Amino acid sequence: MTLSRRVMVAGLGALAAPFVPPPPAPRPVAPGPPAVPAGRTPDQLARDEGFWSAVARQYRVSPDFVNLENGYYGIMPEPVRRAYHRNVDHLNEVNSRLLRTTYKDQADQVRERIATLLGVSMGEIALTRGGTEALQNLIAGYRRLRPGDAVMYTDLDYHSARYAMNWLRDRRGVRVERMAVPEPATHQAVLDAYAEALRDRPRVKLLLLSHMNNVTGLVLPVREIVAMARDRGVDVIVDSAHSWGHLDFTMDDLGADFAGFSLHKWMGVPLGAGFLYIKKDRLPDIDLAFADETYPGDDIRSRVHSGTLDVAPVLTVGAALDFHDALGGAVKQSRLRFLRDRWVHQVHDLPNLEILTPEDPAMYGTITAFRVAGHISEADNVAIAKELFDRHHIFTVRRGGPVKGDCVRVTPALFTSRDDVDLLARALRGIASRMRG
Repeated sequence: MTLSRRVMVAGLGALAAPFVPPPPAPRPVAPGPPAVPAGRTPDQLARDEGFWSAVARQYRVSPDFVNLENGYYGIMPEPVRRAYHRNVDHLNEVNSRLLRTTYKDQADQVRERIATLLGVSMGEIALTRGGTEALQNLIAGYRRLRPGDAVMYTDLDYHSARYAMNWLRDRRGVRVERMAVPEPATHQAVLDAYAEALRDRPRVKLLLLSHMNNVTGLVLPVREIVAMARDRGVDVIVDSAHSWGHLDFTMDDLGADFAGFSLHKWMGVPLGAGFLYIKKDRLPDIDLAFADETYPGDDIRSRVHSGTLDVAPVLTVGAALDFHDALGGAVKQSRLRFLRDRWVHQVHDLPNLEILTPEDPAMYGTITAFRVAGHISEADNVAIAKELFDRHHIFTVRRGGPVKGDCVRVTPALFTSRDDVDLLARALRGIASRMRG
């Protein structure tokens, strides 16, 4: 077919014109969460099963089993899932034009929203591909260690972060010290354990500290431990991967200068999103990532170098924060604690069932692990998790690490019902009784 000169000129003109990628076409989305009733406290609302049934309808979950293993990945509610699909499609359609133009401004808007919620400045936030990358960059980049110094972590800290601390032994010539979080844990027992460990190990200069650990769910008094460490000249890197979007707090509540966060756990962002925090005046104490030259040295983004990454999760953070804000951090925290209390209080009387978070609301959220006395091996706890699934269709996971033995972790979510955790309690009563006999 022969094209006319007019058509050809018009086509060439279109090619020469600057192209600005249009925003994704609006598409129908699922309604947001139900409006939070006025005049109700978070604790009152936590018990309103009708309200949480409406929240649960925002999630697409399998009806084939009760998922009580939501600590690995917090699935997206429907408005977020739909936004993610639009962002994936838009990225695929617009391609590198998006990456080289509007994405940078959009990423900064995400950083600004995160910073506002955390109570810090945007210049103290750098996006990462998850909490692990955030912690690895902070640990590996920490510049104030000298040969002969020591670093320290506990039996309950996240394994990938422990590996990074171990890595410092060969790379920085430091000693690696380990301590155990006391069982049973109380506020004072935890403070005493950290005070003793820091006193007896005067060469420690860097401490890894889990706000809420991924094994038992214990929440530590971070601000008090950070202050204690600072008095001894010890810097603290806080792992907040499990607490962000789960507990209601700001950075000031932690009092730390360095922290790593996940966005794909309790904020419900798609997999592959997190961020790190470095207090502005402490930026020089973290090295540039791989001598990064993309950003100037006084820009926190030079402390992360991820290469070309999937930006669709980042572009979806706003939708996830909208969902979080609609419910409110205090309301989410109260509901998640209620679900933990609901099943724990039904099995507290069992003499051979150990609950690994204390009855102190400041020291737990919804993650709680249990252990059957005398059954502390990996094989024992794999078998217990298997029985829960095979006989009761309840999905949990065995966790290792505590010095007193393995355990099974239970992690409800916002879509978990009262009936779901009641089912768990009944199952545990049967298992504990059989294993006691």
